[in-house]
Amino acid sequence: MPRMPNRLARDSGSYLLVLRLMAWRGVTVGALGRLSIRPGYYVYVGSAMNGLAARIARHRRVRKPSHWHIDYLRRHARFHGSVAIPSRARLECLLAARVRQVAAWAVPGFGCSDCSCSSHLFGFRRDPLRLRVFRSLAKITKLPPG
Repeated sequence: MPRMPNRLARDSGSYLLVLRLMAWRGVTVGALGRLSIRPGYYVYVGSAMNGLAARIARHRRVRKPSHWHIDYLRRHARFHGSVAIPSRARLECLLAARVRQVAAWAVPGFGCSDCSCSSHLFGFRRDPLRLRVFRSLAKITKLPPG
């Protein structure tokens, strides 16, 4: 595998975007159609193998063209926080599997049209940034299977 310059290695990886939805919302999400989204905290697992910081900055903005599933939800939900996980490895699906283990629910088909995962959007009743197990995900640079 070719080596990445250090600057590129630091600006590639996966991220956990945390949003808060205050009330039930009907949200039309691209090809998924209209979804009924319950109130709570949501963690979206994404990746940006080139431009991690810019991708997270984009997700902070509300007004932008809708390109990804999360852009449709972002119009209705408040930005609550994000966790960048710099890595040259593609960890998005492994992270999604780990977040699913601690989430209260998942939104089927959300954010995973380019992989075989069941979801990349997970709901929590309480602030996930306060959960020790969730915070430990930010320290991951290599995830073992399972």
